[in-house]
Amino acid sequence: MEILKDILYFISERKKFLLAPLIFVLLLLGVLIVIGGGSSLAPFIYTLF
Repeated sequence: MEILKDILYFISERKKFLLAPLIFVLLLLGVLIVIGGGSSLAPFIYTLF
């Protein structure tokens, strides 16, 4: 969680608010990969792509 806090601090300090959607999409894709890797939801997630 410290990495996320550092990233948010960087965005707010440097006024790089355009990075926020990019980070959100990357986190969302990471969660999909983790969930789709070893669960029973994998076939349903793979059909989305």
